[in-house]
Amino acid sequence: MSSKNTLTDAIKEDHQEMYEYYDNYKKAAGDSDAQARWARQLTWEIARHAVGEEIVVYPLMEKHMGHEGIKLANQDREDHQQVKEQLYQLESLTAGTNDYDAIMTRVMAHLRQHNDSEETQDLPQLEPILGQEGSQQAAASFTRTKKFAPTRPHPSAPNKPPAETLVGFLALPIDKLKDMFTKFPTEEMKKVAEQDQK
Repeated sequence: MSSKNTLTDAIKEDHQEMYEYYDNYKKAAGDSDAQARWARQLTWEIARHAVGEEIVVYPLMEKHMGHEGIKLANQDREDHQQVKEQLYQLESLTAGTNDYDAIMTRVMAHLRQHNDSEETQDLPQLEPILGQEGSQQAAASFTRTKKFAPTRPHPSAPNKPPAETLVGFLALPIDKLKDMFTKFPTEEMKKVAEQDQK
């Protein structure tokens, strides 16, 4: 992502990636290994994205948008909590099963509604207050924060800084270790998916 991108650009790009990973999960029906890989990629993206928003975006909304910003940020945190709890349930299930598919469907339905709300309500109110330069700085901070965010859902972790930041840094090494033994989509799978989307 370019350093010239706005916060809205960065958030929308992540949202689009989530949808693409879910589409790839659905296209892999009948291949539980491929579905598990795409589900893991999706969960990885959602976990990092949520923490990035909770540490960077929602405090900006609270700081700059007054009571409305606090209300919207609290609703967004509640939305994230629901998604984290559902994603956490997936860890004990097998990809491609009816139970797994049902949770994935619920997660994505909830996320689409949440993402749409961010794109049509939260960000259009925040962007003019931040201005172009402030928005670009927030986008860079959001992107940087995701690099140090946990890669798995932690529904019992705090969802506001500074506690979330500390817990996230503590969880990250464990998540990274788990990721080393987890299957993600192969480069070949990513290339095929990319070609299918064109």
